[in-house]
Amino acid sequence: CASGYQPYKDLDIYGTDSMKKYRGQTMGSLEPHIFAVAEQAFNKMEIENNNQSIIVSGESGAGKTVSAKYAMRYLAFRSKSKTETENEKKVLASNPIMEAIGNAKTTINDNSSRFGKYIELHFNDRNHITGVSMQTYLLEKSRVVHQASHERNYHIFYQLYSSRNMFPQLKLGDSDKYNYLNSLQISDNDSQSINET
Repeated sequence: CASGYQPYKDLDIYGTDSMKKYRGQTMGSLEPHIFAVAEQAFNKMEIENNNQSIIVSGESGAGKTVSAKYAMRYLAFRSKSKTETENEKKVLASNPIMEAIGNAKTTINDNSSRFGKYIELHFNDRNHITGVSMQTYLLEKSRVVHQASHERNYHIFYQLYSSRNMFPQLKLGDSDKYNYLNSLQISDNDSQSINET
C-alpha cells in the first residue's frame, strides 16, 4: 500500500491453542476450520486404519497453499511428530520453484497456478509422521506453445529469458531470432515484473 498502511493482519486462529481446541472434536461441533477437517482425517486414519485424503481447492489466490500448510501442521501436532517443522519447511521451500514452473499470468491473476499438487504424509504404525512426498501435475500443457490474448507462458520461461546473459551456457539468443518471442513482444520490464512475483 502506498501509504504504508497494511490492512491485513494475522488472526490468532492457527496457533497451538486452536489446535488443542479441535483435538478430539467431531466435525461440526465447532466452527468450520481447516483443523476440523484435518482432525476428522486423522481420527479416521487412527480408528479405521484407512488412508485419508484432504482435497484443498479454490480459485487462484484463495489460499490453497496456506490451507495445506495448516492441515500438515495440525496433522504433525496430532501425531506428536518432532519432524513437524522439518517436513513443513521442505514442502514450503519447494514452493517458489514449483510456482516458477507451474504458474502463469492469466487475465484474472498475474500469478495463477496452472498445475496441481499431491502431498502425501507418511505415518508409521504409531501414527507418527515419518516423511513426506509431493507430486505435481502440469494441467495446462497447451500454454507451452500458445496463450490466449493478454495471457502468458509459465514464469520460468520469462525468468530464463531475462537471465540469458547470466547463463551463456543456455545459448539463448535475442528475441528476434524466435518466432514465439516475436509474437509475444517480450520486454525486459515484463521479465522484471515476473521475477518480482
